[in-house]
Amino acid sequence: MNRTPNSAAAATTARPNRLVEKLLADRHSIPLSIALHLVPGGLIVAVYALVGAPVSRAVGAPIFAAWAIALMVVLFPIWFGLFWLGKKRTGRYTMRGGVVRYRDKPFSRGKITLIGIGFLLYMTVVALALAPLDAWTYDHFFTWVTFESSGSSGTTYLDAYDKDVVLTTLLVFGPFTGFLLPLIEEYYFRGFLLPRLPQLGRWAPLFNTGLFSIYHFWAIWTVPSKILFLLPGVWFVWGKHDIRASIWMHPGSALLMTVVGATAYALGVM
Repeated sequence: MNRTPNSAAAATTARPNRLVEKLLADRHSIPLSIALHLVPGGLIVAVYALVGAPVSRAVGAPIFAAWAIALMVVLFPIWFGLFWLGKKRTGRYTMRGGVVRYRDKPFSRGKITLIGIGFLLYMTVVALALAPLDAWTYDHFFTWVTFESSGSSGTTYLDAYDKDVVLTTLLVFGPFTGFLLPLIEEYYFRGFLLPRLPQLGRWAPLFNTGLFSIYHFWAIWTVPSKILFLLPGVWFVWGKHDIRASIWMHPGSALLMTVVGATAYALGVM
């Protein structure tokens, strides 16, 4: 039977609606959730190899710039995608309407600030303390990873560049890698993906944290340490339904370490 133009148009518009319904469903299937966790990481590696690394080499910037470019190219569209889903549901560009959850603010501003600062300090201290674990894991299992930034040193991506070049690169990309990109990750991984795993029960925070750690394919040797310093905050967000805790923890600690690290580098401390 031949379809009329109107029926064909209706079928065409139905397809993206089904996609939206699938993405905004209260439950993602495990295969879909794994894909939504890991595909962005694969895209970041691809953009790094095809765009970021060639651009950074061409301008003589540290390879840190290549990864920053790759993260921006992938994560900004994901952020826009969350707003787009909100528009499909509510008619306006927003992450509300059930798109990004855990935003009902069950704690007062003062209480969540204290909780958030606690998680920020926990993540910062534990991440720094686990740097030897990252080095050991890389040296024993991942020396075959050959990205230019790979290595057991936490500053491999800045080595062998003039100080002025490094500082300029940090000034340009630091606000993104030091706060905005981690913020997008929290909205996506903790606010969008984590709440849609009710079938996993108490295993949902570990599932989410593990896949988020693996998503960092470019630093795959840091998976064990990432799980250790991220899981308490993710567990809290899952249990208390307040994403502000992980925003304090992840973007907050990234901002703290970026500011302190850049200042120390500028002063010649590191």
